Amino acid sequence: MEDYQERVVTEKAELDKKMKGLFAFLGSKPFLNLAGDEQERLMQQYSAMKRYSDILGERIEAF
Repeated sequence: MEDYQERVVTEKAELDKKMKGLFAFLGSKPFLNLAGDEQERLMQQYSAMKRYSDILGERIEAF
């Protein structure tokens, strides 16, 4: 595997770990205590991270 390919795999793994933590937070009581606008931003952030992870996954499959 090329160096840049290894970096993509590492990047996806790190992103997926962050997504897992954010997903857990989205289902927590502290999340529910946030203002609605902040909740929406966090959900949008998760959605963007998911799309990014999917794209990285597609790139990895193409290797």
